[in-house]
Amino acid sequence: MSDPILSIRGLRKAYESGTEALKSIDLDIRRGEIFALLGPNGAGKTTLINIVCGIVTATAGEVLVDGKNWQADYRHARGRIGLVPQELTTDAFETVWSTVSFSRGLFGKPRDPAKIEDLLKRLTLWDKRKARMMELSGGMKRRVMIAKALSHEPDILFLDEPSAGVDVELRRDMWEVVRKLRSGGTTIILTTHYIEEAEEMADRVGVISHGELIAIDEKQALMARMGKKTLEIVLAEPMAAVPDALADWDLTLTGDGHLLHYQFDRHAERTGIASLMRELADLHIAYKDLSTRQSSLEDIFVELIHNRRTAA
Repeated sequence: MSDPILSIRGLRKAYESGTEALKSIDLDIRRGEIFALLGPNGAGKTTLINIVCGIVTATAGEVLVDGKNWQADYRHARGRIGLVPQELTTDAFETVWSTVSFSRGLFGKPRDPAKIEDLLKRLTLWDKRKARMMELSGGMKRRVMIAKALSHEPDILFLDEPSAGVDVELRRDMWEVVRKLRSGGTTIILTTHYIEEAEEMADRVGVISHGELIAIDEKQALMARMGKKTLEIVLAEPMAAVPDALADWDLTLTGDGHLLHYQFDRHAERTGIASLMRELADLHIAYKDLSTRQSSLEDIFVELIHNRRTAA
């Protein structure tokens, strides 16, 4: 495997209050991949990005951008990195063309109208080039933020919660934009707390919890662990215990005997739900309601941490 385009070693961020936002993060990002960093709000995703991008100062650790230290070679590092932050911060009265052109100039790049034109066309913004930012929809503003981040031709693009405040249709549109950027050679690191977003786009996935990177894996392997759902069956009459005839489904009984839980893999060809429902009918076990629940990130974190401690 070629050398990573981004290498993070022992990165820590602690505040005077004693709070540790990051706890010795080690992470290599491969050239040309889409890497998704999953975690709930407050897990440390944005702190990690802001340190790598030079916005926040690390307490300890090192970042190498294409082999060069990001502090010793600051200009090199910032020139190679683009950032699309969560907040849509632009001048409301500026046009799309001016906004993107100005951002290119901030990085000392010479004027190049042809490059700006190509970028706006790639992001389906060309028809909006004369529109003022205040006139754009949220989805279009997000595209302009991506254009700004790419205006100085970086090799690495950070997307911090790219679909925040974007509806489902625009979210899928955003995913398509990201895939096109990757196909053009850009390495992309995105943070999200949407499992489906990581599943849709990423080559690899990392999971961060309380400032600690607790899992890194190829997408399919991690999604297999994240694919669990629970079927909840509200019984018409309470049970004292799960009947032996239902042992094959490894059910749990809660709610004073009124609630059956069955965990299944939503990626599996056969989930076992149909056969379970037939067996309930055969046993004359009546129910009032059915619902399914996706494993939450918190559930997954607990399982990952438990598995790691068990293996240690």
